[in-house]
Amino acid sequence: MNLHEALTAAAALEVERLDAQLLLLHVLGRDAGERAWLLAHDGDPLEPAAQQAFEQLCARRVAGEPLAYLVGHKEFFGLRLQVDARVLVPRPDTETLVEWALEVLRERKAPRVIDLGTGSGAIALAIQSARADAQVEAVDRSAGALAVAAANAARLRLPVRFRQASWLMGGGAYDLIASNPPYVAEADPHLPALQHEPREALTAGADGLDDLRRIVAEAPAHLLPGGWLLLEHGWDQAAAVRALLAQAGFAEVASRRDLAGHERCSGGRWLELG
Repeated sequence: MNLHEALTAAAALEVERLDAQLLLLHVLGRDAGERAWLLAHDGDPLEPAAQQAFEQLCARRVAGEPLAYLVGHKEFFGLRLQVDARVLVPRPDTETLVEWALEVLRERKAPRVIDLGTGSGAIALAIQSARADAQVEAVDRSAGALAVAAANAARLRLPVRFRQASWLMGGGAYDLIASNPPYVAEADPHLPALQHEPREALTAGADGLDDLRRIVAEAPAHLLPGGWLLLEHGWDQAAAVRALLAQAGFAEVASRRDLAGHERCSGGRWLELG
């Protein structure tokens, strides 16, 4: 079997062409950016061991396992993050939160930042990479997730501090609290499509707002004057999250849209002493 035949066989299994190409490059030990190389070498033979590995990865992809788990990494805000089934796969939509965070930190020197429910470390590491002067802390309830995040930080040589905690438990005072918490309703019909990702990082009660409510309630006691709370949430939850922020006493409450035009993040500024 040659490379062209391998990709044809993957197409017959209904593996998307891009996914098949990336899986084949992974098996061959080549970079994900070398898709043109595949076209130029489509007649090259595929060794039996590589063929078997490729077929196994394709079968797992057809079963719904995320591509990022299969190749072991995901790009986020210009950083290559290692990921596995202990953490959610970072989504491009979350970059909206990072961009907003960097905006609100622009006027603050050596800002203190905490990322709640850090998972792979995506938000914390992206902020730290853009603001070397920031003091970035990241927490997660999952020891497995923290191991993934800490390994990413070590590989990227970014000095984020990690600790195991539930939301703001044991936290200090911050210029920015950022979080992409679980926000999927427990009966959401889309959950079966996410079966390979950790459920505890996805669901939050009957309406998906349980963790968001807790963070909004706890945040004022941990924000420095003028500090910000920025939250990612579901595409249809912006109005509810803005209401939570306003009821808690936050000012300048607003939402930001993701790449698809959905209101994906909401936040507010705390103007009182924490």
